[in-house]
Amino acid sequence: MNAIYSIVEMREYGRVSIHVREVMERKGITRNKLSVLTGTRFEVIDRFYKGKVERIDADVLARICFALGCQAGDIVKYEKN
Repeated sequence: MNAIYSIVEMREYGRVSIHVREVMERKGITRNKLSVLTGTRFEVIDRFYKGKVERIDADVLARICFALGCQAGDIVKYEKN
């Protein structure tokens, strides 16, 4: 593995950001409605909405994508520094 791409060596490796709010606003869906559609607790949806997710549960992400009719890449973005 090339050292330049190693997280151990590279200090500014970028960040992952969550963009559920933007997709929800385009679709006109509230946090409460998305919670009901996905069968997910409101608090979990609220964290996605606010972009405060520390660990992404793939099942929850799949349910959100299904309910919003979008792809995971519409919600989760990698921003390289």
